[in-house]
Amino acid sequence: MFCVAPPESEAKMNITKGGLVLFSANSNSSCMELSKKIAERLGVEMGKVQVYQEPDRGEDVNTTIMELLIMVYACKTSCAKSIIGVVPYFPYSKQCKMRKRGSIVSKLLASMMCKAGLTHLITMDLHQKEIQGFFNIPVDNLRASPFLLQYIQEEIPDYRNAVIVAKSPASAKRAQSFAERLRLGIAVIHGEAQDAESDLVDGRHSPPMVRSAAAIHPSLEIPMLIPKEKPPITVVGDVGGRIAIIVDDIIDDVDSFLAAAETLKERGAYKIFVMATHGLLSSDAPRLIEESAIDEVVVTNTIPHEIQKLQCPKIKTVDISMTLSEAIRRIHNGESMSYLFRNIGLDD
Repeated sequence: MFCVAPPESEAKMNITKGGLVLFSANSNSSCMELSKKIAERLGVEMGKVQVYQEPDRGEDVNTTIMELLIMVYACKTSCAKSIIGVVPYFPYSKQCKMRKRGSIVSKLLASMMCKAGLTHLITMDLHQKEIQGFFNIPVDNLRASPFLLQYIQEEIPDYRNAVIVAKSPASAKRAQSFAERLRLGIAVIHGEAQDAESDLVDGRHSPPMVRSAAAIHPSLEIPMLIPKEKPPITVVGDVGGRIAIIVDDIIDDVDSFLAAAETLKERGAYKIFVMATHGLLSSDAPRLIEESAIDEVVVTNTIPHEIQKLQCPKIKTVDISMTLSEAIRRIHNGESMSYLFRNIGLDD
């Protein structure tokens, strides 16, 4: 989804309020639903757009990306005054670090968006905040934490008996931020494999380590690295007789969440919630959640997941269209964005 401010000469001809036009990618019906909610909050009509695609290519993230780039470029060549991209979930955001000799795909995607003609980007809860530096245009990285915190306070009656859980040390900062807002305790699960974030895959061994001592120059005495070994899974913090609320930014492959839930159950937690901003919930994730010890998974509507909800009643949705629509309104009117970041911690 993106917004366009038409040229000065055409602003008077536009039927929408204040010359703001809201377009939506139409490859996914759920994406259209979020766009309509935002349009209603802004009091503007949806712009009419037709994007044609071959019927045999499927509806995947790459189709949506190309749709966005083509629409942005069409607006640019039509002399739009400004083009604001609204990408609630930034695709390929986990591929933002060098992994051995791999590519940093999120940097490539940022360059493509800027080259197509985007003048401003609105997104939410980037996997790594440093991704903003890949763009040469303003980026507003909004937060979903206020909505998730509100859900905890309003929908979990006995949340005062809860403990915020980080399923790995890497997510401890986010868990600590939630715990401080809710004035709750924190627990950290240690011993889980760190696949995507380990130093073995993020480029610190690029070029690869020297494996043979004979290959080292005789004048150099480089100590050999001791290989890592995963410690047994332990829970740092008391969860016995408590509600465990696991917080993270993305839930896609649910294996780590299921393992965390089993560990928490063994330690005495009597209810287990999972809170995340982006619910990709790909493959057989809904079935696995339904059969697991997890009582409820709460995600926002940054990503369409209506089909997954039909497969798993445990999945609940929090609407964040209010924040997106307010961000669009403020940018279009030239107002300060600081209000949307009030009381938002760096670690949210």
